[in-house]
Amino acid sequence: MADNQPPAPENSNQTEEEKYLKWEDYFMAVAVLSSKRSKDPKTQVGACIVNQDKRIVGTGYNGMPNGCPDDEMSWLHKDENEVDHKHLYVCHAEMNAIMNKNSADVKGCTMYVTLFPCNECAKIIIQAGLSKIVYLSKKENDTSERIAAERLLQRSGIAYRRLESKRTEIKISLTAKDYGAKQQSENPNVLAPGASQREEESDEVEAEDE
Repeated sequence: MADNQPPAPENSNQTEEEKYLKWEDYFMAVAVLSSKRSKDPKTQVGACIVNQDKRIVGTGYNGMPNGCPDDEMSWLHKDENEVDHKHLYVCHAEMNAIMNKNSADVKGCTMYVTLFPCNECAKIIIQAGLSKIVYLSKKENDTSERIAAERLLQRSGIAYRRLESKRTEIKISLTAKDYGAKQQSENPNVLAPGASQREEESDEVEAEDE
């Protein structure tokens, strides 16, 4: 390689398809990212609702109802006292995504969800008018809730399938320099370049006004 030849960019062996997210990968990634907001110690679930124009119209994750502090509610999965089961209190991601919609309705929309819906969420999805469900994972044990959910979706004509993707992970960086920004000082007392001059000019204007 010639000395004056620029170095090859990182990940130069990536195909064009690997350099950007396909729509379905993008929407499921939003669902996964939403799930990270959940405080459920056992299962974090996220959901993302998309309309026919590929616009996100709602997102949600599993959590306690509004006004019920997470640290004061029970997150127990199994306990001798049935009234403390989290299932009696938690709002599932699918419900929250529908309730959080930023459109008039979600009829004909597709829901991307990290975990296959339960029977209760299936009812809500049907009543809301969604047309399709794309899920990332499904509990393999044949519980009555899952069987009922599949039966409800099938009989209501709502299609569902597992996400098919060539990707196994999507890395997200929260470092500014990875997006072309210069690293700024973390010291709040250090002003940005030119800030001192702007403050002096502002003081002069205020003095003139007086």
